Amino acid sequence: MNKNLIDWPTFIGALVLLLAVSVPLAVFPEAGKAVVNVANDFMTGNFGVLYLIFGLAAFAFLIYVGFSKNGHIKLGDKNEEREFGTFSWAAMLFSAGIGSSILYWAMIEWASYYQGPPFDLQGESNAAIQWAASYGIFHWGPIAWAIYTLPALPIAYFYYVRKKPVLKISEAVRPVLGKLVDSPLGNIVDILFMFGLMGGAGTTLALGTPMIAQGVHDITGLPVTMTMKAVIMLLCTVIFAISAYSGLRRGIKMLSDVNLWLAVFLLAFTFVLGPTLFISETTFTSLGRILNNFFKMATWLEPFAGIEGFRSTRFPEAWTVFYWAWWVVYAPFVGLFVARISRGRTIQEMAFGTIVYGTLGSILFFGIMGNFGLHLQLTGSFDVVGFMNENGAPAAIIAIINQLPLAGFMVVVFTVLAIIFLATTFDSSSFILSSVVQKEVQSEPLRWNRLFWAFTLCLMPLVLMFIGDLQTLQTASIVAGFPVLFIMVLLAWSFMKASSEDLRASKEYEPPTIHINRREIMQHVKNREKRRSAMESADQDTDDSDR
Repeated sequence: MNKNLIDWPTFIGALVLLLAVSVPLAVFPEAGKAVVNVANDFMTGNFGVLYLIFGLAAFAFLIYVGFSKNGHIKLGDKNEEREFGTFSWAAMLFSAGIGSSILYWAMIEWASYYQGPPFDLQGESNAAIQWAASYGIFHWGPIAWAIYTLPALPIAYFYYVRKKPVLKISEAVRPVLGKLVDSPLGNIVDILFMFGLMGGAGTTLALGTPMIAQGVHDITGLPVTMTMKAVIMLLCTVIFAISAYSGLRRGIKMLSDVNLWLAVFLLAFTFVLGPTLFISETTFTSLGRILNNFFKMATWLEPFAGIEGFRSTRFPEAWTVFYWAWWVVYAPFVGLFVARISRGRTIQEMAFGTIVYGTLGSILFFGIMGNFGLHLQLTGSFDVVGFMNENGAPAAIIAIINQLPLAGFMVVVFTVLAIIFLATTFDSSSFILSSVVQKEVQSEPLRWNRLFWAFTLCLMPLVLMFIGDLQTLQTASIVAGFPVLFIMVLLAWSFMKASSEDLRASKEYEPPTIHINRREIMQHVKNREKRRSAMESADQDTDDSDR
């Protein structure tokens, strides 16, 4: 065990912060929950406009970078092949970025919009139905994936182009912060990122575990108890611990491939044997509605709420602002992971590929699974909304799957897929957490380090599940992740500063793919420093002669 590789201030700091938040919540759950919810309401109510501005800015920035010279820079050596094929690469980035949360929300999110639609519309009206089929795709679409991709730019650039074997958020902002990165400020940046990721992982468990438990109940008849949920969580932990221990190529890649094939089977089965025409037309119409109203949806707040004569729905704060805050908390993690698996690709391929493949996957899930449930509701085949309001969302999700042909078999497929989705998110998370607390990552983090964070990711959510307060941890992580919003701006600035300087200094590049010669760049920097020293010496000699 090579302890010298571990960045102990970051390692210990992240654990201390997690315990400092989780222990008081466990000891004083009601008071802690009240404080966190007040902080969340204050943040989303007063700073929601910042998140919406940032979402649009991140999307525009990625488009600009993709078409600029910076986007043609290759991540790696001149003749280096892509480390992963497109199928496996897309599978890993989608599984890491979405996880089992998409199984949960794609199935049931429309029901919330159907009952509480945006734009002050009447619930369960024809207009509400149209927006219910569209808003989920928007929330999980291009802006979300642009937020995810932004941190990948500087991280991948420093790791593969400047050849710095460090996978840290703090290292990626060095061109802007300079030597401050080596001070406690650098540790704080990394610790905040790690805390946000661990809290976000708790959110995924909060959504995934009850849904899996309902699937197990449907298959076996066993009652859904806290013990069952704990066993499911530990089983998922063992799966992703084995996967993380096996490494990126054998464990995470293989699990992601299996995950994607199962997802394709579920989607194809539902599309072909479900209401195919309804799903096709509704999804296509929803895409048109989103394109036609993209900026309206991306900028809608309720500035007149509270003024006499204006009703407040709190839809933007409860959904769009909350989602953007959630993506920001998760973004450094997804960015780190996407950066790590993108060797051999150009910046443009990494940026556009992540946005396109991520958005396409979300469209398929929301378009097929969501519209299948909506069709059941509208035709009267099954009252999804009534069942959900009475029994909860996890039970409603399994009830929707039970409306498919070969219901028993499909519930098994869905449950296994949910377990693997959860595992792929967590093994990616443990891989990245262990990378952040190492001073160097030549190939993969130390195995004991990966295993430690695999089980740490499960430990605190497991404790909080027993007191029924996982949602509070989720909200706390998003509140604590507010500073990450400003770190994201530094990351974008850092990438442009570093890559533009290297492009200006490099003579060896030919579009469409630019390979930056690091030796040439370093020689250029040395020559520039020599010229600067010579000028300073000449100025000193002039001053001496004047005196």
